[in-house]
Amino acid sequence: DPDRLIVARAGSPLVVGIGVGENFIASDVFALLPVTQQFIFLEEGDVAEIRRDWIKVLDSTGQVTERPVRASQLAASTADKGPYRHYMLKEIFEQPAVIAETLEGRIHKGRLLEESFGHEAKRLLDATRNVQIIACGTSYHAGLVCRYWLEEAGVPCSVEVASEFRYRKVVVPPDTLFITISQSGETADTLAAMEMAREAGALLATVCNVRGSSAWRLAPSQILTQAGPEIGVASTKAFTTQLVSLTLIAIHLGRQTGELTPEKARELLGELIALPNKMADLIAHGAQLQEIRRASCRERVA
Repeated sequence: DPDRLIVARAGSPLVVGIGVGENFIASDVFALLPVTQQFIFLEEGDVAEIRRDWIKVLDSTGQVTERPVRASQLAASTADKGPYRHYMLKEIFEQPAVIAETLEGRIHKGRLLEESFGHEAKRLLDATRNVQIIACGTSYHAGLVCRYWLEEAGVPCSVEVASEFRYRKVVVPPDTLFITISQSGETADTLAAMEMAREAGALLATVCNVRGSSAWRLAPSQILTQAGPEIGVASTKAFTTQLVSLTLIAIHLGRQTGELTPEKARELLGELIALPNKMADLIAHGAQLQEIRRASCRERVA
């Protein structure tokens, strides 16, 4: 039956790309950007029958269901390295722009716009007395940095690797904001931890880079980082946009506890707004920094 494809989502992400007279499957939208910008994100347990001109989805109970078609705003060129020698260099130079995009619409006249974190964000943040951060890899390290900021803001915070959290009995203190961090929004251990936290009654928020991803759909409050695809193995722009997003949360909670005065909060928000230009200025001195590095190496050899 060469015109028929059967796929199932079990643990790993699965997305269906919708074309004209053709359909595609992949684990990530970035793989399909050259051929389509229309996607269906399958839920855990879904089975889909795919032909050239139609798609049928069955949920985990075997019932026919409709999954929404979502349009990606990303262009295929975002996954191209352009004039740069390699992807990591490109992603280093993209940091000022993606940080500016991450901040866009979140700060107005020196005030943080909590509603930009999702329609339930203000209610969740106002109810928060403790924070639990769960993530993996680089995202986990972003959480470790954020813990210092939250504790400076007077908010108790713990950080744990998702693969450890999901395999133990979880005790969630009342009024705990459970923040997950994921570049893809599809990290299996992080998603499993989110489900556990939701069942335990935690307040749920996510910091991720893919609108419509599983983590995005699962959390009532979402902070979208605008990093775009990160192909370089050593994380750069994904990490810095996560830190910027977490800073916004820390500023809000610091104002709530009274540890941050209105004046200090405005100062920090002003520093965030200035950050893209400062970072661009620093990156512009790349040639000089390389020469300093070479001179330092020559001195050590001598």
